[in-house]
Amino acid sequence: MTIRLLLADDHPVVRAGLRAVLDTEPDFTVVAEAATAERAVELAHGVDVVLMDLQFGAGMHGSEATAAITARAEAPRVLVLTTYDTEADILAAVEAGASGYLLKDAPPEELAAAVRTAAAGRSALAPAVAHRLMDRMRTPAEALTKRELEVLRLVGEGLSNQQISKRLFLSQATVKSHLVHVYAKLGVDSRTAAVAAATARRLIRR
Repeated sequence: MTIRLLLADDHPVVRAGLRAVLDTEPDFTVVAEAATAERAVELAHGVDVVLMDLQFGAGMHGSEATAAITARAEAPRVLVLTTYDTEADILAAVEAGASGYLLKDAPPEELAAAVRTAAAGRSALAPAVAHRLMDRMRTPAEALTKRELEVLRLVGEGLSNQQISKRLFLSQATVKSHLVHVYAKLGVDSRTAAVAAATARRLIRR
């Protein structure tokens, strides 16, 4: 059976490299490419697996596109292929319905195996990603929730509590409550220290 692929990445060189690698597999056919997440959503018909980057510059995020694609009936599988391995990115992609999560430095044979695994309806996670998810499951009391990670990411971008409350449609009291929990879990007592600790642990991007 031929596995039909859609490549979604905003860098032409990356798409060309992926196509060159995937074209060496006899059961793969790259049927379309998308330079934006919006275009990926439009083209994700009649394909079996979408290889989805997460960051597309301005516009829709890869996780948003993944959610839009996987919400359809007879949806293709989405395999995230990115340079980001933070918990915030991994959780967002998994919750959006991604069947797998690989890093762009994966060797060609690992990428090919992940595509076949995703096409078969199973999960395909990079070893480092699987390890991070297992750590979260082993220590749930210490793990930041998706919402706490969202708040912390915006703190890292320099937003005030008021700005965060507007961005996430939360009250300022709720934002403060999330930060209190973040401080306790990370063992810190300030916004700057929380961002530094989370960045060092690869919970949020640098």
